[in-house]
Amino acid sequence: MLTVENLTKRFGANTAVDRASFTVERPMMIGIIGRSGAGKSTFLRMMNRLTDATEGKLVFEGRDVLQLKGSEKRLWQSDCAMIFQQFNLVPRMDVVSNVLHGTLARRGTLATMFNLYPREDIHRAIDILERLGIAAHAAKRAEALSGGQQQRVAIARALMQDPKVVLADEPIASLDPMNAQLVMDDLRRIHDEDGRMVIANLHTLDTARRYCDRVIGMRAGRIVFDGTPAQLTTGVARDIYGAGADFSENATSTEIRDPVATAVIRAAEVAV
Repeated sequence: MLTVENLTKRFGANTAVDRASFTVERPMMIGIIGRSGAGKSTFLRMMNRLTDATEGKLVFEGRDVLQLKGSEKRLWQSDCAMIFQQFNLVPRMDVVSNVLHGTLARRGTLATMFNLYPREDIHRAIDILERLGIAAHAAKRAEALSGGQQQRVAIARALMQDPKVVLADEPIASLDPMNAQLVMDDLRRIHDEDGRMVIANLHTLDTARRYCDRVIGMRAGRIVFDGTPAQLTTGVARDIYGAGADFSENATSTEIRDPVATAVIRAAEVAV
């Protein structure tokens, strides 16, 4: 389904991603971990074609997406949705309009300028917000929502594209533990229920173990680990992060083990 072959990105004398190679045979939820500067974000940006690769191949369903140009490149970016750490919403625009921006790649220039959307798209946007538990906020400005709610609006916008692949670049890095769990729950459901491939850059090991089917570790641009969550031991993590014997993953844990509390938070958001 996805083959990454010697994917490399250089910025002058610096190599951000160094001959990364791996294969994914079926839709999975994949976590990419590593220190800041390890090349995780650069890899996702190359996959989404926000950044051009220096060399290598990235073949999805038989097409090398690195070779796509013009309308074919834009179509790929619609099939490969991107979720960012800082949400990238229009703060003063209402929530449902932000979600509808997920259709921009397939809309005409005139319709985009005058913010004209088919009724079926509006209904679909509200249905997606309902699925994510935030339909009650559809008419509010995006800036009025909490960080966790804004990130779920960004997820809804990605789903409006009806993508085959969802890329999430540190989607919970700026969130508190409870909202981080809500966002990761939603990303996992998108994979489980829709059969979409989800690739997320993550900064906590417990999150990668809990939510992902496969974990890829990057260090200095290279893939140094590729395995199951069970294989991601503390010793392996030390190697990925280049840490010493005093390394403790507990300091960065975001795990919440109270499903009742999670349900209460969702119910409270709907009631607001």
